[in-house]
Amino acid sequence: MSPLKTTWHHIRRSPFQSLIALIVMVLSFFFISLFAIINSGLSSVLNYFETKPEITLFLKDGLDKSTVENIQKDLSSYQSIKEITFISKEKALSIYKEQNKGNPLLTEMVTASILPASFEITVSNPQVLEQIYQNYSTKTNVIDEIIYQKDIIQSLLDWTSATRKIGIAIILIISSISFLTIITIIGMKITNRKDEIKISRLIGASNFYVKKPFLLEGIIYGVIGSILGFIFSFLIALVSQKSINSFFQPVVFIDLNVNFYLILLVVEILVGTFLGFFASWVGVKRYIKY
Repeated sequence: MSPLKTTWHHIRRSPFQSLIALIVMVLSFFFISLFAIINSGLSSVLNYFETKPEITLFLKDGLDKSTVENIQKDLSSYQSIKEITFISKEKALSIYKEQNKGNPLLTEMVTASILPASFEITVSNPQVLEQIYQNYSTKTNVIDEIIYQKDIIQSLLDWTSATRKIGIAIILIISSISFLTIITIIGMKITNRKDEIKISRLIGASNFYVKKPFLLEGIIYGVIGSILGFIFSFLIALVSQKSINSFFQPVVFIDLNVNFYLILLVVEILVGTFLGFFASWVGVKRYIKY
Protein backbone atom coordinates (compact mmCIF):
# COMPACT_ATOMS: atom_id res chain seq x y z
CA MET A 1 0.00 0.00 0.00
CA SER A 2 1.39 3.45 -0.94
CA PRO A 3 2.05 6.02 1.82
CA LEU A 4 -0.76 8.25 0.48
CA LYS A 5 -3.28 5.38 0.60
CA THR A 6 -2.07 4.50 4.08
CA THR A 7 -2.54 8.11 5.15
CA TRP A 8 -6.10 8.14 3.79
CA HIS A 9 -6.73 4.85 5.58
CA HIS A 10 -5.54 6.42 8.88
CA ILE A 11 -7.84 9.41 8.39
CA ARG A 12 -10.87 7.24 7.59
CA ARG A 13 -10.29 4.89 10.54
CA SER A 14 -10.26 7.80 13.02
CA PRO A 15 -12.74 10.27 11.48
CA PHE A 16 -13.53 12.20 14.66
CA GLN A 17 -9.89 12.74 15.59
CA SER A 18 -9.14 13.78 12.02
CA LEU A 19 -12.12 16.14 12.00
CA ILE A 20 -10.97 17.80 15.24
CA ALA A 21 -7.47 18.34 13.82
CA LEU A 22 -8.91 19.79 10.62
CA ILE A 23 -11.35 22.10 12.43
CA VAL A 24 -8.59 23.48 14.63
CA MET A 25 -6.41 24.14 11.57
CA VAL A 26 -9.30 25.80 9.72
CA LEU A 27 -9.97 28.08 12.69
CA SER A 28 -6.28 28.96 12.93
CA PHE A 29 -6.03 30.00 9.30
CA PHE A 30 -9.42 31.68 9.40
CA PHE A 31 -8.11 34.03 12.10
CA ILE A 32 -4.78 34.44 10.32
CA SER A 33 -6.58 35.43 7.10
CA LEU A 34 -8.95 37.71 8.96
CA PHE A 35 -6.05 39.40 10.73
CA ALA A 36 -4.24 39.89 7.41
CA ILE A 37 -7.34 41.52 5.89
CA ILE A 38 -7.89 43.73 8.96
CA ASN A 39 -4.22 44.64 9.09
CA SER A 40 -4.33 45.63 5.42
CA GLY A 41 -7.37 47.81 6.14
CA LEU A 42 -5.70 49.41 9.16
CA SER A 43 -2.65 50.16 7.03
CA SER A 44 -4.90 51.91 4.52
CA VAL A 45 -6.56 53.95 7.26
CA LEU A 46 -3.23 54.83 8.83
CA ASN A 47 -1.71 55.72 5.49
CA TYR A 48 -4.68 57.97 4.72
CA PHE A 49 -4.49 59.84 8.00
CA GLU A 50 -0.71 60.00 7.98
CA THR A 51 -0.84 61.85 4.68
CA LYS A 52 -3.82 64.02 5.65
CA PRO A 53 -2.69 65.61 8.92
CA GLU A 54 -2.33 69.34 8.72
CA ILE A 55 -0.97 71.95 10.95
CA THR A 56 -2.32 75.45 10.42
CA LEU A 57 -0.23 78.49 11.34
CA PHE A 58 -2.28 81.67 11.69
CA LEU A 59 -0.16 84.75 11.06
CA LYS A 60 -0.12 88.01 12.94
CA ASP A 61 -1.73 90.96 11.21
CA GLY A 62 0.53 93.51 9.55
CA LEU A 63 3.32 91.21 8.41
CA ASP A 64 5.07 92.41 5.27
CA LYS A 65 5.46 90.27 2.14
CA SER A 66 9.14 89.55 2.83
CA THR A 67 8.38 88.10 6.29
CA VAL A 68 5.62 85.88 4.91
CA GLU A 69 7.94 84.61 2.15
CA ASN A 70 10.66 83.83 4.71
CA ILE A 71 8.20 81.79 6.79
CA GLN A 72 7.17 79.83 3.71
CA LYS A 73 10.79 79.24 2.77
CA ASP A 74 11.57 77.99 6.28
CA LEU A 75 8.57 75.64 6.26
CA SER A 76 9.62 74.15 2.93
CA SER A 77 12.99 73.18 4.44
CA TYR A 78 11.37 70.53 6.68
CA GLN A 79 11.53 66.92 5.51
CA SER A 80 8.41 65.04 4.37
CA ILE A 81 6.57 68.24 3.42
CA LYS A 82 3.89 67.41 0.85
CA GLU A 83 2.22 70.76 0.41
CA ILE A 84 2.33 74.28 1.82
CA THR A 85 -0.72 76.39 1.09
CA PHE A 86 -0.84 80.10 1.85
CA ILE A 87 -4.35 81.31 2.68
CA SER A 88 -4.56 85.08 2.29
CA LYS A 89 -7.17 87.17 4.09
CA GLU A 90 -9.24 87.42 0.92
CA LYS A 91 -9.10 83.67 0.32
CA ALA A 92 -9.96 83.03 3.98
CA LEU A 93 -13.06 85.20 3.52
CA SER A 94 -14.01 83.27 0.38
CA ILE A 95 -13.65 79.94 2.22
CA TYR A 96 -15.64 81.26 5.18
CA LYS A 97 -18.49 82.41 2.96
CA GLU A 98 -18.56 79.09 1.10
CA GLN A 99 -18.74 77.16 4.39
CA ASN A 100 -21.56 79.35 5.71
CA LYS A 101 -23.44 80.14 2.51
CA GLY A 102 -26.61 78.68 3.98
CA ASN A 103 -26.60 81.21 6.83
CA PRO A 104 -26.32 84.81 5.57
CA LEU A 105 -26.37 86.20 9.12
CA LEU A 106 -22.90 84.72 9.67
CA THR A 107 -21.43 86.20 6.50
CA GLU A 108 -22.84 89.69 6.06
CA MET A 109 -20.83 91.27 8.89
CA VAL A 110 -17.55 89.46 8.20
CA THR A 111 -14.82 91.17 6.14
CA ALA A 112 -11.37 90.09 5.02
CA SER A 113 -9.68 92.46 7.44
CA ILE A 114 -10.83 90.56 10.53
CA LEU A 115 -9.72 87.14 9.24
CA PRO A 116 -6.08 86.09 9.66
CA ALA A 117 -3.83 84.88 6.87
CA SER A 118 -2.45 81.41 7.41
CA PHE A 119 -0.27 78.58 6.20
CA GLU A 120 -1.71 75.06 5.90
CA ILE A 121 1.00 72.40 5.89
CA THR A 122 0.41 68.81 4.79
CA VAL A 123 3.08 66.19 5.43
CA SER A 124 3.71 62.51 4.67
CA ASN A 125 5.18 61.87 8.13
CA PRO A 126 3.06 63.01 11.10
CA GLN A 127 6.13 63.28 13.34
CA VAL A 128 7.26 66.30 11.29
CA LEU A 129 4.14 68.13 12.47
CA GLU A 130 5.43 67.91 16.03
CA GLN A 131 8.73 69.53 14.97
CA ILE A 132 6.92 72.37 13.23
CA TYR A 133 4.64 72.86 16.22
CA GLN A 134 7.54 72.99 18.68
CA ASN A 135 9.54 75.42 16.54
CA TYR A 136 6.73 77.84 15.72
CA SER A 137 4.92 77.85 19.06
CA THR A 138 7.69 80.12 20.39
CA LYS A 139 7.58 82.58 17.45
CA THR A 140 4.80 84.70 18.89
CA ASN A 141 6.02 87.77 17.01
CA VAL A 142 4.82 86.32 13.69
CA ILE A 143 2.44 83.51 14.74
CA ASP A 144 -0.93 84.31 16.28
CA GLU A 145 -2.24 80.76 16.75
CA ILE A 146 -1.41 77.17 15.79
CA ILE A 147 -4.01 74.49 15.16
CA TYR A 148 -2.53 71.01 15.44
CA GLN A 149 -4.69 67.94 16.15
CA LYS A 150 -1.88 66.13 17.91
CA ASP A 151 -4.08 63.99 20.16
CA ILE A 152 -6.15 62.62 17.27
CA ILE A 153 -3.08 61.58 15.30
CA GLN A 154 -1.40 59.99 18.31
CA SER A 155 -4.58 58.15 19.28
CA LEU A 156 -4.83 56.72 15.79
CA LEU A 157 -1.23 55.50 15.90
CA ASP A 158 -1.75 53.99 19.37
CA TRP A 159 -4.99 52.20 18.41
CA THR A 160 -3.44 50.79 15.24
CA SER A 161 -0.40 49.52 17.12
CA ALA A 162 -2.55 47.97 19.89
CA THR A 163 -4.85 46.24 17.36
CA ARG A 164 -1.88 44.70 15.56
CA LYS A 165 -0.31 43.47 18.79
CA ILE A 166 -3.58 41.89 19.94
CA GLY A 167 -4.05 40.25 16.54
CA ILE A 168 -0.54 38.80 16.55
CA ALA A 169 -1.04 37.50 20.11
CA ILE A 170 -4.31 35.78 19.14
CA ILE A 171 -2.69 34.19 16.08
CA LEU A 172 0.24 32.89 18.15
CA ILE A 173 -2.09 31.38 20.76
CA ILE A 174 -4.36 29.70 18.19
CA SER A 175 -1.40 28.44 16.14
CA SER A 176 0.10 26.94 19.30
CA ILE A 177 -3.20 25.19 20.05
CA SER A 178 -3.27 23.82 16.48
CA PHE A 179 0.32 22.64 16.79
CA LEU A 180 -0.32 20.84 20.08
CA THR A 181 -3.60 19.37 18.81
CA ILE A 182 -1.94 17.77 15.79
CA ILE A 183 0.90 16.42 17.94
CA THR A 184 -1.64 14.88 20.34
CA ILE A 185 -3.86 13.39 17.61
CA ILE A 186 -0.91 11.98 15.65
CA GLY A 187 0.40 10.54 18.93
CA MET A 188 -2.97 8.90 19.64
CA LYS A 189 -3.05 7.38 16.15
CA ILE A 190 0.48 6.05 16.52
CA THR A 191 -0.43 4.52 19.89
CA ASN A 192 -3.52 2.85 18.39
CA ARG A 193 -1.39 1.36 15.61
CA LYS A 194 1.73 0.43 17.55
CA ASP A 195 1.27 -3.26 16.78
CA GLU A 196 0.99 -2.53 13.04
CA ILE A 197 4.12 -0.39 13.20
CA LYS A 198 6.08 -3.12 15.03
CA ILE A 199 5.05 -5.73 12.48
CA SER A 200 6.01 -3.40 9.60
CA ARG A 201 9.42 -2.85 11.16
CA LEU A 202 9.91 -6.60 11.70
CA ILE A 203 9.22 -7.42 8.04
CA GLY A 204 11.79 -4.88 6.88
CA ALA A 205 9.98 -1.52 6.56
CA SER A 206 12.32 1.42 7.07
CA ASN A 207 11.85 3.90 9.88
CA PHE A 208 10.99 6.65 7.39
CA TYR A 209 8.48 4.41 5.58
CA VAL A 210 6.62 3.88 8.86
CA LYS A 211 6.66 7.59 9.71
CA LYS A 212 5.77 8.88 6.24
CA PRO A 213 1.95 8.36 6.39
CA PHE A 214 1.76 10.29 9.68
CA LEU A 215 3.87 13.13 8.24
CA LEU A 216 1.62 13.26 5.17
CA GLU A 217 -1.43 13.33 7.42
CA GLY A 218 -0.16 16.44 9.20
CA ILE A 219 0.58 18.10 5.85
CA ILE A 220 -2.95 17.30 4.63
CA TYR A 221 -4.46 18.94 7.72
CA GLY A 222 -2.28 22.00 7.18
CA VAL A 223 -3.01 22.40 3.46
CA ILE A 224 -6.77 21.77 3.64
CA GLY A 225 -7.09 23.83 6.83
CA SER A 226 -5.27 26.81 5.27
CA ILE A 227 -7.40 26.70 2.10
CA LEU A 228 -10.72 26.41 3.95
CA GLY A 229 -9.73 29.06 6.51
CA PHE A 230 -8.81 31.42 3.68
CA ILE A 231 -12.08 30.74 1.82
CA PHE A 232 -14.24 31.43 4.89
CA SER A 233 -12.44 34.70 5.69
CA PHE A 234 -12.58 35.78 2.04
CA LEU A 235 -16.34 35.16 1.93
CA ILE A 236 -16.80 37.28 5.06
CA ALA A 237 -14.71 40.06 3.48
CA LEU A 238 -16.74 39.79 0.27
CA VAL A 239 -20.11 39.97 2.06
CA SER A 240 -19.14 42.79 4.45
CA GLN A 241 -17.05 44.85 2.01
CA LYS A 242 -19.74 47.34 1.08
CA SER A 243 -20.90 48.15 4.60
CA ILE A 244 -17.37 48.33 6.09
CA ASN A 245 -16.03 50.50 3.26
CA SER A 246 -19.06 52.76 3.63
CA PHE A 247 -18.24 53.19 7.34
CA PHE A 248 -14.58 54.04 6.66
CA GLN A 249 -15.18 56.37 3.71
CA PRO A 250 -13.20 57.77 1.94
CA VAL A 251 -10.73 55.01 2.91
CA VAL A 252 -11.14 51.65 1.15
CA PHE A 253 -10.77 49.36 4.18
CA ILE A 254 -11.46 46.09 2.33
CA ASP A 255 -9.84 46.15 -1.08
CA LEU A 256 -10.55 42.97 -3.05
CA ASN A 257 -7.20 43.14 -4.78
CA VAL A 258 -6.60 39.85 -6.63
CA ASN A 259 -2.82 39.94 -6.16
CA PHE A 260 -3.12 40.50 -2.39
CA TYR A 261 -5.46 37.54 -1.92
CA LEU A 262 -3.46 35.24 -4.20
CA ILE A 263 -0.26 36.01 -2.28
CA LEU A 264 -2.11 35.54 1.02
CA LEU A 265 -3.45 32.15 -0.11
CA VAL A 266 -0.04 30.93 -1.29
CA VAL A 267 1.66 32.09 1.93
CA GLU A 268 -1.01 30.40 4.07
CA ILE A 269 -0.69 27.11 2.16
CA LEU A 270 3.08 27.19 2.66
CA VAL A 271 2.67 28.00 6.36
CA GLY A 272 0.00 25.30 6.71
CA THR A 273 2.26 22.76 5.03
CA PHE A 274 5.13 23.61 7.34
CA LEU A 275 2.97 23.75 10.48
CA GLY A 276 1.29 20.41 9.72
CA PHE A 277 4.57 18.72 8.80
CA PHE A 278 6.48 20.05 11.80
CA ALA A 279 3.72 19.14 14.28
CA SER A 280 3.39 15.63 12.90
CA TRP A 281 7.19 15.27 12.80
CA VAL A 282 7.36 16.16 16.50
CA GLY A 283 4.56 13.67 17.14
CA VAL A 284 6.21 10.75 15.32
CA LYS A 285 9.60 11.57 16.83
CA ARG A 286 8.05 11.46 20.29
CA TYR A 287 5.89 8.37 19.93
CA ILE A 288 7.73 6.13 17.46
CA LYS A 289 10.73 4.80 19.36
CA TYR A 290 11.36 1.69 17.27
